[in-house]
Amino acid sequence: MSRARYKGADAGSGTFSGAGFAVKLVLIALVDALGVFGVLAAWRAGSWGILAAMVALLVAANWVYFTKRALPLKYILPGLAFLLVYQVYVIGYTGYVAFTNYGDGHNSTKEQAIDALLVQNERRVEGSPALPLTVVESGDGDLGFAVTRDGAVEVGTADEPLDAAPDATVSEGAVTAVPGWTVLDRQAVLQRQQEVTTLRVPVSDDAADGSVRTQDARTGYVFQPVLEYDEAADTMTDASTGVVYTPNDEGQFESADGETLPVGWRVTVGFENFATAFGDDRYAGPFVKILLWTFAFAVLSVVTTFALGMFLAMVFNDPRLRGRKVYRTLMILPYAMPGFLAALLWSGMLNKSFGVINQVLLGGAAIPWLTDPWLAKLSVLGVNLWLGFPYMFLICTGALQSLPGDVYEAARIDGAGKWRTWRSITMPLLLVATAPLLISSFAFNFNNFTLIKMLTGGGPRFDDASVPLGHTDILISMVYNVSGLDGSAPRDYGLASALSIVIFVVVGVISAIAFRQTRKLEELS
Repeated sequence: MSRARYKGADAGSGTFSGAGFAVKLVLIALVDALGVFGVLAAWRAGSWGILAAMVALLVAANWVYFTKRALPLKYILPGLAFLLVYQVYVIGYTGYVAFTNYGDGHNSTKEQAIDALLVQNERRVEGSPALPLTVVESGDGDLGFAVTRDGAVEVGTADEPLDAAPDATVSEGAVTAVPGWTVLDRQAVLQRQQEVTTLRVPVSDDAADGSVRTQDARTGYVFQPVLEYDEAADTMTDASTGVVYTPNDEGQFESADGETLPVGWRVTVGFENFATAFGDDRYAGPFVKILLWTFAFAVLSVVTTFALGMFLAMVFNDPRLRGRKVYRTLMILPYAMPGFLAALLWSGMLNKSFGVINQVLLGGAAIPWLTDPWLAKLSVLGVNLWLGFPYMFLICTGALQSLPGDVYEAARIDGAGKWRTWRSITMPLLLVATAPLLISSFAFNFNNFTLIKMLTGGGPRFDDASVPLGHTDILISMVYNVSGLDGSAPRDYGLASALSIVIFVVVGVISAIAFRQTRKLEELS
């Protein structure tokens, strides 16, 4: 194609290039539509940093794909965008959370904490009339109340204060229809009873005016906050006792005698989470044990799976062995099964009372495979060996088949035996080819959350029940348990993020050292 024809095709003049240009327009339109949706969602949630990042990515995408000057970026931008969103942002945000007290009681801003305190600490207004109430649902699926107050119908949700609804229909003192809202029948109310009884609809934009609550979905009452917030003095006062609460450095309102209000806000705590992880006896002792077990588990997993995989690869690589293809197929069957499903199956098979291992293979023995600390660790390593050796078998088979035959021929001529050939030729060349994969396998097993969670759940638990940690927990499962996501402990995202940073540093340092040693192997070979 001549230079002129190439320019014309690039401009979209040719039939083929015109079709490609149309496809490009459709794709960028889809990207823009998705991006605008993300921008609007971030704007609605008040996440200004995410909104700015989305706008920047949209502008960059449109410029890259509509200019002729950035051909390399057309291929790099998608991967770069995903790298920024799913790696750089996540690591940065985790680092930020690690230096805060983010967790139960401190999961919002100070303004949101003040609003929550005013709403959650309230009492019924003395002498307030009972308000005929109907439960309604907005077009967005939000529950609300339609109440009749002073002869007028008002409707609102938890986020929208009561507002007049002049077109509402009232029958026998109860609201039966509100334009733009769906009136829930009794059955629907019963199905969402928990939501209805906990719903609070503000009377107005001023939180001091109180909110409407109900217990029977038919009658509502106005409740006012027990606490009063003085914005000028930045204090919270209990109207019933007169106790004054002032903000402290921990992100809570605290009285003079040290009593704190239950809802706080996120604040920066410096290295407090790291000090807790390494200095608090509740975490420091288990952390050291779990750290040592994590290293042992990751190293032994790589060594055992590689040794077995390499041995089987060498056995089935012998051309004298008949039926090699059948045997190789059988060897990779464990690899074809989903890891979480296999771990669950092994958990049942290793059950002390009903497992196949004890009841069938061992004649009714009661060996505590998953409840004894040492046997549980042995079980984890055994199951991981069963799951991991097919991968090592595959990569070792490929590496063995790629080794040059003339090197072995020269070794035979020089009189080298099988052991000498394996030690001086096969093993070094095999390590050069597989070392990067062994490093990645170490990193994978260092964070093999699925196996631990599905097989043992981290158990058996340590004697100290104040923290939900056990003998087979590894660092990543410790992070999960400490975060409180499973409900076994109070949520502490700050401490969990600090531990995540520790894992990141450990894996990064070990990987860097290992790759450096890999380069030395390549130089020697």
